[in-house]
Amino acid sequence: VQLQASGGGLVQPGGSLRLSCAASGLTVRGYTVGWFRQAPGKEREFVSAINRTPFNTYYADSVKGRFTISRDNAKNTVYLQMNGLKPEDTAVYYCAATPTIYIRSYPPSRITPDEYDSWGQGTLVTVSS
Repeated sequence: VQLQASGGGLVQPGGSLRLSCAASGLTVRGYTVGWFRQAPGKEREFVSAINRTPFNTYYADSVKGRFTISRDNAKNTVYLQMNGLKPEDTAVYYCAATPTIYIRSYPPSRITPDEYDSWGQGTLVTVSS
């Protein structure tokens, strides 16, 4: 199982980036896929997730309304569109997969990295002027 995250880079505040998480050895439609991030000196935190079924999405309060997660089953890839980027979004972003299914009303604040057992390498996002 391999998850390949890409798309990071340097962007000015207010800018946009789209991260990609390409999977091999598993089909993304059969797993819940999440994005997490880790800033220097901080713990890894949940950003967003998309259920394997039904097609529910979850966002941390800090990114709600700015980030959008989506899945392309044909490309076996999950995306994270990030708009309105802020300096506090600067971090290494990781994608991960889990067979867990969240109920529709599951609070995003309860989603933790411990639930995920397949991880990709990170991609660095730097938001700075």
